[in-house]
Amino acid sequence: MKQNMETVYSPCNGKVEKILIRKNDYVYEWEKLFVVKDKDGLLEEIKIGTSGLIASLEVLENQEVNTHTVLATVKDDFNITGSD
Repeated sequence: MKQNMETVYSPCNGKVEKILIRKNDYVYEWEKLFVVKDKDGLLEEIKIGTSGLIASLEVLENQEVNTHTVLATVKDDFNITGSD
């Protein structure tokens, strides 16, 4: 099976409010992975259009992040789940 690593970045400057995944979890396309509170106090739900295994978690809850912060990496399994 062909695999590719997908890097998940924070979409905004703010603070990680909640981590909804753990390393080695299987995630589906558009599943919520993180919740980040932006500088204006708005909550951003972090999702990606990839399914696969969480290869690494790079942040902790309450950690400050910016748009260059890697939140996690996902080992894409290239399965089409039909969840969009």
